[in-house]
Amino acid sequence: MSHLLDRMRGLSAAEEFFDLLKVPYDPAVLQVARLHILRRMGQYLSQESRAAMTNDDAEEACRAMLARAYADFEASSPLNERVFKVLKDAVKPKGLGFVSISDIADSDEAA
Repeated sequence: MSHLLDRMRGLSAAEEFFDLLKVPYDPAVLQVARLHILRRMGQYLSQESRAAMTNDDAEEACRAMLARAYADFEASSPLNERVFKVLKDAVKPKGLGFVSISDIADSDEAA
C-alpha cells in the first residue's frame, strides 16, 4: 500500500489521479467538481480497512473509490452533495413562497 501512497502523494492535479488509477472521466465534470470528487474519494477510503492490503488490492480499492466518487458528481452537483464544511453549513435555498388568492383578497379587505 505504501508504494501506491507514495506515488499518489506526488500528484498535484485531479487528472493525474484519474490517469494513475486508470479511471475514465469527462473533463467537463472534472473541471467543475475536481476537489469535491477527491475529497469524497478520501471519505470513502477512510471507511475502508487498508492495513493488510497488498499494493494491488490497494490500487483496486482506490480505483473503485475514485470511480464511485466521480459517479456521485456525474449524477449530482457539489452544492447538492455538500462535501465541504462551507457547503454543509450553508442554508439551503427555500422554494418560492405560495400566496393564495384568498390570502390576497383577505388582506385587501383588511386594508
